[in-house]
Amino acid sequence: TRDTPRRAANVWPRANVGKMSLAFDEFGRPFIIIKEQGNKSRIRGIEAQKANIQAAKSVARTLRSSLGPKGMDKILQSGDGDITITNDGATILEQMEVEHQIGKLLVELSRSQDYEIGDGTTGVVVLAGSLLEQAEVLLDRGIHPLRIAEGYEMASKIAVAELQKISEAFEFSEANIEPLVRTCMTTLSSKIVNRCKREMAEICVKAVMAVADMERRDVNLDLIKVEGKVGGKLEDTTLVNGIVLDKDISHPQMAKTIDDAKIAILTCPFEPPKPKTKHKIDIDTAEKYEELRAQEEKYFKDMVQQCKDCGATLVICQWGFDDEANHMLMHEKLPAIRWVGGVELELLAIATGGRIVPRFQELSPEKLGAAGKVREVAFGTTKDRMIVIEDCAASKAVTIFVRGGNKMMIDETKRSLHDAICVARNLVRSNAIVYGGGAAEIACGIAVEEAADSVPGVEQYAMRAFSDALDAVPTALAENSGLPPIETVAMIKSEQLKTKNPHLGIDCKETGTNDMKTQGVFETLIGKQQQILLATQVVKLILKIDDVITAGQYQ
Repeated sequence: TRDTPRRAANVWPRANVGKMSLAFDEFGRPFIIIKEQGNKSRIRGIEAQKANIQAAKSVARTLRSSLGPKGMDKILQSGDGDITITNDGATILEQMEVEHQIGKLLVELSRSQDYEIGDGTTGVVVLAGSLLEQAEVLLDRGIHPLRIAEGYEMASKIAVAELQKISEAFEFSEANIEPLVRTCMTTLSSKIVNRCKREMAEICVKAVMAVADMERRDVNLDLIKVEGKVGGKLEDTTLVNGIVLDKDISHPQMAKTIDDAKIAILTCPFEPPKPKTKHKIDIDTAEKYEELRAQEEKYFKDMVQQCKDCGATLVICQWGFDDEANHMLMHEKLPAIRWVGGVELELLAIATGGRIVPRFQELSPEKLGAAGKVREVAFGTTKDRMIVIEDCAASKAVTIFVRGGNKMMIDETKRSLHDAICVARNLVRSNAIVYGGGAAEIACGIAVEEAADSVPGVEQYAMRAFSDALDAVPTALAENSGLPPIETVAMIKSEQLKTKNPHLGIDCKETGTNDMKTQGVFETLIGKQQQILLATQVVKLILKIDDVITAGQYQ
């Protein structure tokens, strides 16, 4: 404002004088200097560590009830009213919108487990929360945080080595996929789809084996697409040996099934070319209008003819068609699909061996993709249609087509299938397994406790704390299954010590045996090792923080 200095001074209330000061520029206009430094909050020393541990514990406690086959689901509502129902750790944390800076570290931890392994996102956060809980007790005893961090590091190495020792390799081949199916069933047993986990596990394993490169022991997950459509029931979920597009053939009178299709994949629209600059056409006679229409028609005829000349029997285009172009394509008996997304076009090009063509002039027979069959399928009474492209020539792209009663169910099924696909992919890479149900954690806990006796320094306390923290996973499993947690874990621990059998775990399903080998509950070795390593790294990072400076909120 260009007020006089006296008028400006009267505007600002005197209560804020301590936080701001009035100054004048060279023209005598007033401006305010606000002191924000006083708004900063700062916690240091042991108080900072306690506050950080408390924040991390509250996040871990949220996920604790979602662990295991009897784990509960969470419902999350976003700011714009979208609802997500899930028990996938990474999804819960991402949608919770955690504000606290240490809470955000646990969100990152869960995300990195999801990116690297794909499964075990809940367990890794529960383990990290438990390690911090144990560290809090040691801090109260007066042990320095760095010594606790060093002890945890030593214990994690022993635990990872113990996992390697108790792991078993199991052989599978393209003919014998049963071991893979059983491991995927373990992953799916804690998900919403567990009532038909056998069928789902088989679909996931077949999808992975279809695209796996067994020589390099690698799986390109980009070739596995998971599509969903509301309607039908979960049991109607199928594996399509090809690609499913959520589109329909552009004209109702075009052929709905094309055998031995030669596919032209275009990124140029079926429209007359438009000048780059602004332009205006004056048409003042009928002859000129007729000439313009004839010229446009010639453009369309040339475009359609170029597609026909190169031998294409199906056109897939990234952009839309003019109605006239669509009509001409129908007359020339050339089926077409429009508005196909860029990602799907790339997948189509990889699968069918075609090239993405940016201009009609560049079309040639060698740039066409090939597929055994392309068909349009319809669903229910809603007139929903999809395109199925099967028997692709170049590579085995597959699609898992999910059906379900509502959108939330389909989204959660997709997340569950993603976890199972990742587990199968990890087993193709490294076929070592450990046994689930908390058996591996208890075995590691025992090994760490034994090793702690031979460590001379203060670190031995931290190692014993690490051993106690590992019990958090079996304790949570027992708690969620309605079993008495402390009794159950103590009994299994003593059984493991007596029999030296590392396969004993929590009998969540109450089948009558604690032997996870008999129950067929497997987990991948690399997934378990990653859990322990990632959780330990994050806990060490949190323990090393002794000063938290938070910028004040601008009022």
